[in-house]
Amino acid sequence: MNRQWLNQAIEKIEADYVRSADTHLILLPLACFPNIDIYLKDESTHPTGSLKHRLARSLFLYALCNGWIDQNTTIIESSSGSTAVSEAYFARLLGLKFIAVMAKTTAAEKIKQIEFYGGQCHLVENTSLIYQESAMLAAKLNGHYMDQFTYAERATDWRGNNNIATSIIEQMKKERFPEPSWVVMSPGTGGTSATIGRYLRYQNLATQLLVVDPTHSVFYDYYQSLNPALISKNASKIEGIGRPRVEPSFVPGVIDDMLKVPDAQSLAAMHWLTQQLGRKVGPSTGTNMVGVLEVAKRMQAAGQSGSIVTLICDSGERYLNTYYNCDWVNENIGLDLSYRDYLKTIS
Repeated sequence: MNRQWLNQAIEKIEADYVRSADTHLILLPLACFPNIDIYLKDESTHPTGSLKHRLARSLFLYALCNGWIDQNTTIIESSSGSTAVSEAYFARLLGLKFIAVMAKTTAAEKIKQIEFYGGQCHLVENTSLIYQESAMLAAKLNGHYMDQFTYAERATDWRGNNNIATSIIEQMKKERFPEPSWVVMSPGTGGTSATIGRYLRYQNLATQLLVVDPTHSVFYDYYQSLNPALISKNASKIEGIGRPRVEPSFVPGVIDDMLKVPDAQSLAAMHWLTQQLGRKVGPSTGTNMVGVLEVAKRMQAAGQSGSIVTLICDSGERYLNTYYNCDWVNENIGLDLSYRDYLKTIS
């Protein structure tokens, strides 16, 4: 290992962090919940446009400090898109070759962004094939398989070294209800929910963590059964979250409650929140909002006041040709009457 190159690589990543201001915490005032304040942590403002910028930075630092990457290493990652976009950015920063292994159904805008940062896209037929194909490519090219689904929960310092949980709690200190009643999060790898859940416990906070899972994902069922062998024959249709298998980074023990969210409700909430903010959000943010509104209703029914925090995971601009395209939605997801029914209940 060339220690001089390693030191320079870490310095470049740390400098990139210092250049990036923290993401905004947006208050979403809703007249129907006068005693409940809802906040959106806008992760779409990262340099690569999503929550996964944090994860990619942590994964690179983890791999560098473990001696898994040097100046000649090809980086391979299995991804639904956003993590690969962010990892392509950091690979370019360090002058490394990057290959993303993704399903062919990945949004075209994400593929373009990966290629913009100099990455290559290796497309496979479906999500279940990305793991094996990534490992095979890494072995063939003598590269490093970053494997976000295994390392997401351990690459991030959950005790409070610039992680997302620290940021949320610090930004809430001047608010009406500074200690959130709930944080709501949807899992992709499970790493962010693990970080948040651990941090809340480590800081002795009363804040509870609700994790919202889309249709066809096994995380909710695993939370209920703790059966690690669970497999879904169908991939999640909410890009970026939900998995067909139990991922190593998903930690059920730090979660206080889970909610299974139908795809129609995720998309209805996505469009509703877009109207509230005046700008488009991604479908996983819609899933988050379903959870937020459910928790707000529970609190209101119990006569409770407080605050709820969730994430804007990425911008809806990445999904103009997919989730914001009626023809694509009808062909790939299909919305029954529950979409309009749910939209009516929150409008």
